[in-house]
Amino acid sequence: MAERAGDLPPGAVPDVKDVDVAFYGDVFRAPAAKGGQAGPRSAAEVTDPYEVDLLLAWAAAAGSPREQHGTKAPTPRTLQRAMNALLRSPFLPGPVAERFLLGVLRQVRRYFSEDVVRERAMEAVAARVGPDTAVLVGHSLGSVVAYEALCAHPEWPVRTLVTLGSPLGMPSLVFDRLRPAPRDGRGCWPDGLACWTNLADQHDVVASVKRLADLFAPVGAPALNAAGAAKAPPEAAARVLRDVPVDNGWKVHDLLRHLTARETGVAIGEGLRAG
Repeated sequence: MAERAGDLPPGAVPDVKDVDVAFYGDVFRAPAAKGGQAGPRSAAEVTDPYEVDLLLAWAAAAGSPREQHGTKAPTPRTLQRAMNALLRSPFLPGPVAERFLLGVLRQVRRYFSEDVVRERAMEAVAARVGPDTAVLVGHSLGSVVAYEALCAHPEWPVRTLVTLGSPLGMPSLVFDRLRPAPRDGRGCWPDGLACWTNLADQHDVVASVKRLADLFAPVGAPALNAAGAAKAPPEAAARVLRDVPVDNGWKVHDLLRHLTARETGVAIGEGLRAG
């Protein structure tokens, strides 16, 4: 990461001991179901309305035609076709992809529907933020947790947010469920935050809305894309949201690909320089 961050002054590259990771995967762990596997074992068995809608929305983002159902629930065959469209996309290649994706659907649904899960996830982030924390990085659902935690803690010293493969802009299923709730179609800008860089691969179905600047940038503040960022005047560095495309190859949503992208290193490096 350090070598991808651009020209950093001496001492600006953090030591390993200065980098921390918030883990909250355990908040999604449920007791094993008696007699077998908890939750659906295939897309055809998905019945929760939120999970159904999320699966179909991701499949549509992957290029699968959105079928019209009227007032009827989608059939198991429709849901399996949607899953197959995702498995053919660059999103989650591999033999265990379907079972993994079913778990992701369940995690996202539980985060937005169960207050205790939401609170414990944000508490895990809060436990890792110290008085000298300058940059907060969130990937996938973790970008939602990072954003909501920042909004809930205006006293934090964090000045830079970096989101990777973020679903924050996804209408109805994510954006409209955020806390604090968006007002007049705009999400809250976390107090104290100076710079937000959002990175997404063009083929990432989770980050189906690539441009967050239209939804979150403070009114009157510059909302820059990657091309315009270099031309911005120095004063534009205050309260700016930049949407930056990345090419993650065949693993479009992969965290490691995001973290080893030069664009990510530059965004984090700028946050470290700003202090």
